[in-house]
Amino acid sequence: MFPPPDALHAFLRSRRSVRRFLPEPVPDGVVQRILETAIYAPSAHNLQPWRFAVVRTDEAKGRLAAALTAQMRRDMTARGEPEKAIAAREARSRRRIAEAPVIVVLSLDSETHRDPEDPLEPHMLVQSIGIVGLQILLAAHAEGLGGVWVCWPLYAPEATRTALDLPPTWEPQGMLFLGYPAEAPAPPPRRPWRELTLWR
Repeated sequence: MFPPPDALHAFLRSRRSVRRFLPEPVPDGVVQRILETAIYAPSAHNLQPWRFAVVRTDEAKGRLAAALTAQMRRDMTARGEPEKAIAAREARSRRRIAEAPVIVVLSLDSETHRDPEDPLEPHMLVQSIGIVGLQILLAAHAEGLGGVWVCWPLYAPEATRTALDLPPTWEPQGMLFLGYPAEAPAPPPRRPWRELTLWR
């Protein structure tokens, strides 16, 4: 039997983006349960274009960090940003990857399609990836984990694919840092829904 609606709404509204985690490992069974719940997310034409790479080992995290920060350094250098700022951001990014107990890299399988001639289908598939990402965050929240979505792989898709030895059809879209929270962020400000809504 489901909890009452008020309890479910309170749960959904209590999710936060958590960026600092306890060093406690997340059991494989918990990660598996999160992903099993994730695949119940809706997708365009039920194509289920999502693919997951679960990154847990220090070696894999190191390769991923090196790939992403190398691209970040190139981009920041091309924009003319100072070396001090580049080095600080690189160090912070490497630390965040190293400290995340679990990283789930979300990819879109480019071979997933119903009508390859439809120019809007790629947008529908990306929307589907966004939905499954939220489903993962909510499932993690249900397990007492914190999590945050970061878009870094979008800036370095080929480097991400190479670092994690992903299949060539997997197009990295983002990644989720998951773990037991070491912080309890305050609710972020939200614009009232009435200001954002039209009734017709």
